[in-house]
Amino acid sequence: MNACLTVLAKAPLPGLAKTRLIPALGAEGAAALAERLLAHTLQEARSAGFARLRLLGSPDAAHPALATHAGHAELGAQQGADLGERMHLALSEGLRLHALALLIGTDAPALDADRLREAARTLQDVDAVFVPALDGGYALVGLRGRPQPALFEAMRWSTPQVMADTRERLRGLGLRWTELAPVADVDEPADLAALGPEWFA
Repeated sequence: MNACLTVLAKAPLPGLAKTRLIPALGAEGAAALAERLLAHTLQEARSAGFARLRLLGSPDAAHPALATHAGHAELGAQQGADLGERMHLALSEGLRLHALALLIGTDAPALDADRLREAARTLQDVDAVFVPALDGGYALVGLRGRPQPALFEAMRWSTPQVMADTRERLRGLGLRWTELAPVADVDEPADLAALGPEWFA
């Protein structure tokens, strides 16, 4: 499929990755879980079989864990002053390379290969596709045709309003979009209950 999938990930370093989970897991435990989520996400992303897979790291692409789990993914550093700009630039580059561009993080383990392929198939008929998160944000965004910077500028990230605000912007831009079934993501200590014991072995 003529699609580019980009994964945004923080290097799984204590004190950098999954900091909101530190009260429950400690800095080392949060980083270890971040690395497991990274490995799982990239395994599913590779299995989805898109034309191009990119892994963009933060603060850079130098951490060994990023290279270890990247496989055949193109490894690079995230660009942009804030999350919205980083997302916009990643999708813009994907659209420069391919007809469809999809973007995910690493904190929604339910985004398996089948769901990724479903999102790409859906995107062939609309301007945008989303997989909402149960906390009010979204775990996947995909665009077709051209970049849409207005979807990401000055967004209230990490709030329950993200998907609702995004719907308002989509309507204002006159874009056609589809939302797939929502998934849980792992951001806060309460979210850990959705993970099985294998994630902490």
